[in-house]
Amino acid sequence: MKKTFGSRATEFFVNLKTPGRLTHGVTVMNPYENEITSKLVKQFYKEYFNDNNKRIYIIGINPGRFGGGVTGIGFTDPINLEVKCGIKNNLDKKPELSSRFVYSLIDSFGGVKRFYEKFFISAVYPLALIKEGRNYNFYDSEKIYKSLKPEIIRLLNQQISFGAENRAVICLGKKNEKYLKEINEELKFWKQIITFDHPRFIMQYRLKKLDQYLEKYITVLNSF
Repeated sequence: MKKTFGSRATEFFVNLKTPGRLTHGVTVMNPYENEITSKLVKQFYKEYFNDNNKRIYIIGINPGRFGGGVTGIGFTDPINLEVKCGIKNNLDKKPELSSRFVYSLIDSFGGVKRFYEKFFISAVYPLALIKEGRNYNFYDSEKIYKSLKPEIIRLLNQQISFGAENRAVICLGKKNEKYLKEINEELKFWKQIITFDHPRFIMQYRLKKLDQYLEKYITVLNSF
C-alpha cells in the first residue's frame, strides 16, 4: 500500500532521535519520546495529510518549548491543537505567541483543512533547543550550527521526501533565511525562497500591524 504524505511524516517524526548534549549548555527537547505526544502527532497527520498532495513547505528555525516542542507539530501549541485542529489533548495549555500568529494566518486563509491541504509547516532543525530554560535558536552559536549542519541537511532531505513542491519554500525569520539559503545553494531543494518576518517578532514588536501582515502573507499563500 502506497504511503501517504501523512504516514511518511508521522514515521519520520515519531522516530526522531535525541542527539547528545551540545556545547554551551544547550539541550535538546524531543517531544516524540512522549507516547502521548506521538499519538497526537499520528492523529494530526492522519486527519490533515492523509493524501499524496505536493505541498509548499513553510520552514521555521526550530520548535519552541511551548509550541512544537510540546505538541510535536510545527507552530502548534496545545491550545490551537485542540481548538483549531479539533484534536483534544491533556497537554499543558500554555499559549505560544508564534502559534497565535500562525493560526490567525490559517484562519484568514480559510481554516485548517484548506490550509494543510496545500502547506506543510516544519523547521530547519525539527527538535526544540533549550538553554537556561529558554528557547534557543540553532544559529545563536556558529559552533552549534556547524555541529548540527550534517544532521539538519539529512533531516531536511527526509522531510522533502514527504511530498515537497519544489518551486518555492516559505522561510520564517529573516536571520533564518541566511542559513536556509546556504543549505539550498548546496543542495538545490527549492527554486525560490520567500521570506516572512518571524511570527514571534510580529507578535512582540509589530502587533499593531498584525492585520497588515496577515493581508500581505495571505496574498502570498493564495499565489500557490
